[in-house]
Amino acid sequence: MRLLFLLASFLPAALLAAAPAAAEPTLLEVDQRLAAIAWRLTTANAPLCRDQQPVIGATLHAADQYPPALRVAFAAPVTIELVVPGAPAASAGVAADDGLIAVDGTAVAAPAGGDSATSVTRDAAQALLASHPPTAPLALTLRRAGADRSVTVQPRAGCRVEFEVLAGDKLGASSDGRVVQVGGRLFELFGDDQVAVVVAHELAHAVLRHRARLEAAGVKWGLFAELGRNGRLFRQTETEADLLGAYLLRNAGWDPQLAVRFWREEGGKIDGGFFRSRTHPSAKARADAIAAELATKPADAPLPYAPPLLAQRDAPLG
Repeated sequence: MRLLFLLASFLPAALLAAAPAAAEPTLLEVDQRLAAIAWRLTTANAPLCRDQQPVIGATLHAADQYPPALRVAFAAPVTIELVVPGAPAASAGVAADDGLIAVDGTAVAAPAGGDSATSVTRDAAQALLASHPPTAPLALTLRRAGADRSVTVQPRAGCRVEFEVLAGDKLGASSDGRVVQVGGRLFELFGDDQVAVVVAHELAHAVLRHRARLEAAGVKWGLFAELGRNGRLFRQTETEADLLGAYLLRNAGWDPQLAVRFWREEGGKIDGGFFRSRTHPSAKARADAIAAELATKPADAPLPYAPPLLAQRDAPLG
């Protein structure tokens, strides 16, 4: 089951409007920023991803992710949290707070009931969308102001990865191959271009199948992660993700040198200096490795560019 993060930004717009004015800019902005970054990266790099899904540029949430007192504000058990401007959902007239009733005529599963917060209903709706062919027209039944209507969305193929903001002061991000979690603190300290460097790195972990390859190699997590062979293999995957991440940025329209500048100029805020985890290279080593890799890129490299590194995603770690 996907972890549940009860960010205030997940609340419907009707509730956000009632929030204090000083807090409102942070309630939805972080999710909107991450959704826009993820939209660019996953659709531009779809040809590099073996597992693809239809991407419409809309984020879902469900009433039973929240305490019972807040669920009455939802138009339906599953609703649209936000829509990325210019993405297919926006072009089809989908809007925040629309209830999602059915996908291609298949009803969205109703909540199981109970007072406990759970992401099961939201996850089931996302799985229903993901099961659709990546580029085939998608028929959605939506509910707005008590009335149901049907719209057809023309999705883009995208990498089959979900993105979530991690509540709290975490200054970092992680990927398990299916879900990328990004610390909300990053959005407070950095602009979207810099956050995109981190998100591209985590997407690269998924593209390169690092979680599965680490598990196949029998590495140890937790207290033993930094020791000996464990630490070496973790550092290897981190470097691979840094290098591929720079290309993912380029494919999505960013300057790949952003990754070099980020680690040279801002890496000290993240890598911990003397207390840096030995599962990760130093910020300087990361910047130098990315710069050296980008120097090997052919001048006329096409878009999207699939670097030779991509061939390693089936190779055992060692």
